[in-house]
Amino acid sequence: MAPQRTAIDLRGVVHLDQLQPQVAATIAANSDGFFPVAGESSCWIEVQPGMVVNRLLDVALKSCDVTPGALITERHYGTLEVHGPDQGQVVQACDAILREIGATRDDQRKPMVLIDEIIRKVTSHHAMLINRTRAGMLLLSDDTLYTLEVSPAVHILHAANVAEKTSPIRIVGLGSDGAVGRLRLAGTDAEIDLAVEAVRRTMAELPGRLAQEPI
Repeated sequence: MAPQRTAIDLRGVVHLDQLQPQVAATIAANSDGFFPVAGESSCWIEVQPGMVVNRLLDVALKSCDVTPGALITERHYGTLEVHGPDQGQVVQACDAILREIGATRDDQRKPMVLIDEIIRKVTSHHAMLINRTRAGMLLLSDDTLYTLEVSPAVHILHAANVAEKTSPIRIVGLGSDGAVGRLRLAGTDAEIDLAVEAVRRTMAELPGRLAQEPI
């Protein structure tokens, strides 16, 4: 008797047409696979249950000329990433995964914003505490700090990439797997305000279904 296929909940699908330098570098610094570089195209998928990412990655790699950058299984969710210099191949890989799931981009969960805060002129001690666990650039005294927390976690990558495209901010922290995604940006008041406007617009425009709970 053939085993039944497990129903897969598509939590998030992210296509980044062109990875920005800081986003690419931050991903690469924390990558377990073949890390991407700036300018490449990237596709991220977050699903539940987590272990199905192994089958989904297999589909992508056998159907398209892409490189795997992440294969993560958390307590509840699984995340995978593929990338490459040919955006068409990356889009094709993303579509192949969605067909395997039996879903479209509209079936993903819209990002639920949990924290969206701007802190002006951070103090020296505050900056040093954040720098101890940073995953990117340094936060300096008197910088303006922006913090964003969203669910599903993978949507945070949209926010980080569009922020860097829009404004010369510094990415201090970027976490895109687990129950929630977290982003910290640093810069001047004007730089942060410009980036935040783009991030908020992007989060509001992403397609998907509304979900009431973050996990």
